[in-house]
Amino acid sequence: MLDQVIILIVSGLGSGLLAGILGIGGGTVLVPLLLALNYSSLEAIATSSLAIVITSSSGSIQNWRMGYLDFQRVILLGIPAIITAQLGVIVANLIPDFVLLTAFACLLIFNIFLSNIRRQLVITSHQQSSRRLSPKLACLLTGGIGGFLAGLFGIGGGVIMVPLQMLLLQETIKVAIQTSLGVIVITSISSCFGHALNNNVVWLVGIILGLGGLIGAQISARFLPRLPDRVVRFCFYIMLAVLSVYTFWEAWQAWKLYTTN
Repeated sequence: MLDQVIILIVSGLGSGLLAGILGIGGGTVLVPLLLALNYSSLEAIATSSLAIVITSSSGSIQNWRMGYLDFQRVILLGIPAIITAQLGVIVANLIPDFVLLTAFACLLIFNIFLSNIRRQLVITSHQQSSRRLSPKLACLLTGGIGGFLAGLFGIGGGVIMVPLQMLLLQETIKVAIQTSLGVIVITSISSCFGHALNNNVVWLVGIILGLGGLIGAQISARFLPRLPDRVVRFCFYIMLAVLSVYTFWEAWQAWKLYTTN
């Protein structure tokens, strides 16, 4: 039991570090971890949402203290995310585990390409003057997609919201990350509430993960942004690749169980 608590705290710490430097909630780490600890896919997704509430709140408070958080921008993205997060929860409760896990693994791989898109957007955003969508429509799309993924996969949605903000709202990557973390507070609360109504949340585990994430988010918000971007990107890509392979394996196991029943 003590060993599992230590694993949860360390994992929460790692998710918090990722939250601060990449603007994500940490679900890409927490969901596979909980699956490895023999929790069901719904329990892993729901419990991850609870931990993300604590982690993202910690990072956003630190960003606010440093003057890097725009509440108006966060609210504009967060309002549609609240609604679509509940839709994601509904879908997660309707589809088989192996389908949910396969989709999550595909999202992890897709995030590698999205991360590369972020880099290209940084380079080209000051060189192109293409027509933009209306700000309201762009906010609806960005927040809505991020919220749906938060409810469906138990992630904060930042892996999608950061590149979408850069693409649709033409934000810089730093502003997009800081805003994303603030929106994740809203989406994760909405997602966690929906899963709690379905009794999917393992509360004690989620709180332990969240406390570790709280510490990690505070550290990363202050110190880790000083790391070279190349190092951060490389570590992020490796993490996504490893986690996607593991989640595909879990999906295969769930499919075999599904076909034998």
